[in-house]
Amino acid sequence: MALDRILIVDDTPIIRKSLEERLRGKRYAVSTAGSIAEAEKRLATSTHDLIFLDMELPDGDGRELIDRLSHSEPRPVVVMITANGSVETVVECMRMGAFDYVQKPFSMPQIDLVLKKAAEFQRAVKVTDFLNRDSISQREIIGQSPVIVQLRDLIHRVARTNATVMISGENGTGKELVANEIFLNSQRSGKPFIKVNCAAISETLIESEFFGHERGSFTGATDQRDGRFELADGGTILLDEVSEISLALQAKLLRVLQEREFERVGGNKTIKVDVRVLATTNRDLLKSVEKGEFRQDLYYRLNVFPLRVPPLRDRVGDVEVLATHFLEKFSREHGIKSSGFSDAGMKSLLAHNWPGNVRELQNVVERAAILAEEGNPIGPEIMGGIPVVQAAPTPTSIPSAVDTPADLPAATPIANSEGVVTLHELEKRAIFDALEKTNGNRTQAADLLGISIRTLRNKLAEYRGQASDKEEAA
Repeated sequence: MALDRILIVDDTPIIRKSLEERLRGKRYAVSTAGSIAEAEKRLATSTHDLIFLDMELPDGDGRELIDRLSHSEPRPVVVMITANGSVETVVECMRMGAFDYVQKPFSMPQIDLVLKKAAEFQRAVKVTDFLNRDSISQREIIGQSPVIVQLRDLIHRVARTNATVMISGENGTGKELVANEIFLNSQRSGKPFIKVNCAAISETLIESEFFGHERGSFTGATDQRDGRFELADGGTILLDEVSEISLALQAKLLRVLQEREFERVGGNKTIKVDVRVLATTNRDLLKSVEKGEFRQDLYYRLNVFPLRVPPLRDRVGDVEVLATHFLEKFSREHGIKSSGFSDAGMKSLLAHNWPGNVRELQNVVERAAILAEEGNPIGPEIMGGIPVVQAAPTPTSIPSAVDTPADLPAATPIANSEGVVTLHELEKRAIFDALEKTNGNRTQAADLLGISIRTLRNKLAEYRGQASDKEEAA
């Protein structure tokens, strides 16, 4: 739950007792204090998520404690307990940072309502803080390929504005990372950053997630709830995979983008918001528009500033730096001492087509980091059998039994008709590379490959036989 520990500060024993019993019955951890001095002792030894605070205490005014709490971190939710309930007192306390108030004598249903409101508020704050911290820790867009340099430049240009941005790209390319970078470099970076995964929320609930709902608006709506747009007021909202929302909701989303206003589900009060919208999609939205699956007017509202995140196959020059970055990251996280990648391992990474993009590369590197034996560099044999794609295959000659080191060719594996190098050809490449590194010394080559000298001889004989067959066929 968003609220765990609650402190009750009131000088009336019966109020402390009744509140404590009610809260403990709801399984909260509760502590009590009858004065400001006693409350400060409690606060010095443990943190609290919520504080019920009487305004009139024997050793001072509760507003003094509110002022001190406003500078604490983490900051608790403060609910005032007041006897007179004057407008001036309430307004002053709210300005100082109090969340809500209850007036004596209060009922327990009033306390229950305050608890629910405070829990929703605290949960929203914690989620936003978590997303902001995650964005900051994951903010770096790694790479120096021309397409990434250009992307970073566009990000920094649009980040300073309030323009709506449509971020497109294949799955795993890092679209959310781009959104994070825009947010962090914007004038709204100190305000909420709310993310909505449109593909992960059912069609029946997504409108409520967007715009909130009023109590009783549908079965299960026992309380009023603020939507994501309302929580993002003043900040930024990310509509992740926006192409997945229904046509009916697209019309309501269009109104928010045009008018910056909406009503909660089941409500008639118009709520105005100041929100910057970022959206991502892995689809070609123009094709979706042509098929009638996505509104054309909404497309143009979202596509004010389009950004395309390139697939990894279009930025091969970044593979090595990304793989090294991921290996260092996972080595730290898993407490592994890494010896880096072997030449064959890196060549395999560079040759792969990466249909799963950066996310696939990250997963491959993490698995390899875990499987690697300490002191041994990572080779292709522990990379999950990733296939190697050869863009421009060239013929390979087969070393004979009397080849000298100088005669060994720079072996290049031959791709099949689908442009994919088979494991057989990859194995041949590894053997030729090992022979080249050892100047033709088969014993040393076998040691590098981790195979026996007999296996190496058999493989070379097999390759010579294949070459002879090709010559006879010719």
